[in-house]
Amino acid sequence: MKFMKLGSRPDTFYTSEAIRSVSSEVSSDLIIQVKGSRYLLHKFPLLSKCLRLQRLCSEYAETSQHQIIQLHDFPSGVEAFELCAKFCYGITITLSAHNIVAARCAAEYLQMTEEVEKGNLIYKLEVFFNSCILHGWRDSIATLQSTKAFPLWSEDLGITGRCIDTIASKVLTHPSKVSLSHSYSRRGRDDVSCNGAESLRHGKPGNKGWWAEDIAELGIDLFWRTMIGIKSGGRIPSNLIGDALKIYAAKWLPNISKNEYSKQAASTSDSDSDSGNDLTSKHRLILETIVSLVPAEKGATSSSFLLKLLKAANILNASSSSKMELARRVGLQLEEATVGDLLIPSVPYEAKGTRYDVDMVMTILEQFKLQGQSPPTSPPRSKLGNFQRRRSRSAENIDFEFQESRRSSSASHSSKLKVAKLVDVYLQEIGRDVNLPLAKFLAIAEALPEFARVDHDDLYKAIDIYLKAHPDLNKSERKRLCRILDCKKLSMEACMHAAQNELLPLRVVVQVLFFEQARAAMAGGKVTELPSNIRALLASHDIDPTRPPPPLSASSIIPAEDQWSVSGLKSPKSKMSTLRMKLEEDDDLDDNGIGRSSRLKALCLLPTRPKRMLSKLWSINRSSTTASEKN
Repeated sequence: MKFMKLGSRPDTFYTSEAIRSVSSEVSSDLIIQVKGSRYLLHKFPLLSKCLRLQRLCSEYAETSQHQIIQLHDFPSGVEAFELCAKFCYGITITLSAHNIVAARCAAEYLQMTEEVEKGNLIYKLEVFFNSCILHGWRDSIATLQSTKAFPLWSEDLGITGRCIDTIASKVLTHPSKVSLSHSYSRRGRDDVSCNGAESLRHGKPGNKGWWAEDIAELGIDLFWRTMIGIKSGGRIPSNLIGDALKIYAAKWLPNISKNEYSKQAASTSDSDSDSGNDLTSKHRLILETIVSLVPAEKGATSSSFLLKLLKAANILNASSSSKMELARRVGLQLEEATVGDLLIPSVPYEAKGTRYDVDMVMTILEQFKLQGQSPPTSPPRSKLGNFQRRRSRSAENIDFEFQESRRSSSASHSSKLKVAKLVDVYLQEIGRDVNLPLAKFLAIAEALPEFARVDHDDLYKAIDIYLKAHPDLNKSERKRLCRILDCKKLSMEACMHAAQNELLPLRVVVQVLFFEQARAAMAGGKVTELPSNIRALLASHDIDPTRPPPPLSASSIIPAEDQWSVSGLKSPKSKMSTLRMKLEEDDDLDDNGIGRSSRLKALCLLPTRPKRMLSKLWSINRSSTTASEKN
């Protein structure tokens, strides 16, 4: 760090009875009161260099021995005044980046200009500031930091603006051309960010982000202005700007979680009633400023970092505009997020409130859909509840349209597949919340198009979890919940579980049994030709009986810890016994109040030959065809 010495005389200032004086053969004739301190000095050396003291002496009346001057509005501290007084006496003073701002403000207040005397203090300070301080990286940052003690004076004198411009220009310059002066960011520690993650470290000045940790030492106002200057240069990649924001959040935001932050705020508020609110306001300002600096480019910051900022915004009660901006940016790269990132705590947590902020996740999903990158969807499939007959298309046309759909925008299509998988696992987490309304669960599940889900195993698992956590759902609500499930997209394991799940509505169990046995029968080659009624039903669901069934979903192999629980299931001797039991017990009306579902009627009113065919399908695992015909 650079410094400058002025003067040659030894220091002769001393304190006597709480009064600062200077040793001299000449008796003192001037008393100056500054910030509660009294100085017993001499008029001649001071008035010869300080124009303001000259004017004040002419205004104040002289006493018999000493003239008293009071400097009530002196901008700096007593140290800065004493430094100026020593300069007037010719005593040696040392100036550096740490005290040059205070000295410059004091000299400006005392009007130590060239008009009074050539080579006065203001001139010497400006020369040192421009030729030395602004040339060094560390000196510029240390000087800029010291301006926060004198914000108005520093702004008027142009010190703050010149330091910011210099720092920004050095960031835009190759680091080999910057005088780092052993920058104090070279420390062997890792900061912890607002979510507990380790911050990035740039230990070598040759790195592109070598400047990030140094400017993280600045207060939030100065940091914001410096980052604006760096961004306006247009030469720093957006990902480096994002890294700098992450480092700043690691230093200035606490390890924010709902419980930990509440404890910190409570302990702070116990000692001071207002300090807790001040702490929250400070952190809120820092967070909102960081959000305003996030680059517009996609991928400049990770989804994980943005979602952690969003969690902190909820806890700190940040502005709605900041939350919406974070939600919008997360939506641009939602496929990179994890389930843990999406579990945003709901604040404040009430007795009947949800544990997680599901509305915010819904907003993120809406922003994800608004990207304008939606590819043409795969061939539409009717829902299982719709048995209306329609003309089926050929398998060749289906394959052709599907391939064209994939070629149109494979990247966007892939991101939707990833997000659908993420949403299904997220539903499993929030489904355990007993206070989560069915409408919100369905809104999240239906937020993505049908083609985004290659299989429905994770969705079925989420539905099963929700049903177990909400046993008081009526039959109409259970039907509404299960309507989002496509039984054709379930793996063998999921079908086996669903067929015995007594929490599911009857219509879902019928669909599962029907499609499972139909696929198994065709895969085993035991049915050469299906009746026209069955073919019509299969065709209405885009199943071509002349072609082999598609392979089971890759998700059929599930780790042991992810296997569905068997609580709430009965163990009948066969799937048919489950079906018979539900047929006998289920007398409820459908959602439109027109009696049993049309799908169940279609199955019950089939002609004799189709009934025998269905009997064969349901009894495919029996020992012989003769036994199945007898039944």
